[in-house]
Amino acid sequence: MIIFRLIGESFRFAADALIQNKLRTMLSLLGITIGIFTIIAVFSGVDTLRNKLQESVDKLGSNTLFVQKWPWGGFGDYPWWKYMNRPEPTLRDYQALKGRLEHADGISYEVSTRNRVIKYRSNSVEGATLNAATHDYHITWTLDFQEGRYFTDNESRSGSPVAILGAEIANGLFGGSSAVGKQIKVMGRRLTVVGVFKKEGEDMLGMSQDNNVLIPLNFAKGLFDVQNSNYDPTITVRGKSYIALEEVESELQGAMRSIHRIRPGVEDDFALNKTTMISNQLDIMFKMVRIAGWVIGGFSILVGGFGIANIMFVSVKERTNIIGIQKSLGAKNYFILLQFMFEAVALCLMGGLLGLLLVYGLTLIVTYGFEIKVVLDSANIIMGISISVIIGVISGFWPAYSASRLDPVEAIRS
Repeated sequence: MIIFRLIGESFRFAADALIQNKLRTMLSLLGITIGIFTIIAVFSGVDTLRNKLQESVDKLGSNTLFVQKWPWGGFGDYPWWKYMNRPEPTLRDYQALKGRLEHADGISYEVSTRNRVIKYRSNSVEGATLNAATHDYHITWTLDFQEGRYFTDNESRSGSPVAILGAEIANGLFGGSSAVGKQIKVMGRRLTVVGVFKKEGEDMLGMSQDNNVLIPLNFAKGLFDVQNSNYDPTITVRGKSYIALEEVESELQGAMRSIHRIRPGVEDDFALNKTTMISNQLDIMFKMVRIAGWVIGGFSILVGGFGIANIMFVSVKERTNIIGIQKSLGAKNYFILLQFMFEAVALCLMGGLLGLLLVYGLTLIVTYGFEIKVVLDSANIIMGISISVIIGVISGFWPAYSASRLDPVEAIRS
């Protein structure tokens, strides 16, 4: 019970110090408040951005591989000269893979061309992305429809003039009316709309379907060269859910090397890209941002720690005679030590909680003012409180120790 009484008295002494010396105490707490605010605000911002980017990455699928010419990256010492002369994935590669992969749920060949104009009567939408893909596109990608359907197998094989629109494209052409069954004009050809993708909203990696138009690859062959490198040809392979990605990747790599007749020991002339590559790069980037947050907030906390130590030395000086009386009545050294230690911790907690309150206020402003959901999870709150307690222990130890070593007679005389 004595510990709880000590804690209660320490918070009372801290509150008295705050009330009697408002300006001095608030200025000393300012460093802790700013430090905790900076660290937790940076971490919350990083978590928010990380979650947004991860949501975009997750759309690619955790068990999906992309056969492309260029490996994902492009940062630092990216050896682009090694990949310049690599061939693009071809329809021949796609056809050969279809008969060789046992661990794949679906395989699709995809191309895209940007900045196209989509027309319906007098209405038009500019800047649309025209995607063309083989039939398994709905397996290799997760597609949600707000109306209509996906292509039938016969439509994909015969290259029927059909299209699926993104939500923004459909809204720009038809407003609030249904788009299914109506004919649009793309690159001078008429296509019948069979479906509309569900609205996804803004995507931080630019992978939203909202501004896309999807057509069968066999129909696209009559519009442009679907194997031209300008259209970013890609073979997408989604592995079976019960098979590890490493096994799917190993099988795909072996199949591609066999198709391209690459001898043992010779480097691959293709790239197998996967979402973990993006996730790893994000981890490295956000780790650096977190370190920056620690450095900036750490300086503020360091200044705040000196401020708390200064307050505690002043507090010991002001209450020297009270310490002498407590000792003369039988108070042990550890009692005096813990009394001032708890007071220092209480002051730091006040500063830390004020910093957390400011972060919470900032999250409300961003969430409701800018419609961006900010993540302030319990881990960051616990970390802020823990840092405050640690700084309180460190800052208050020496003043508390010096108070516990005072001679009772000399202390009373003072």
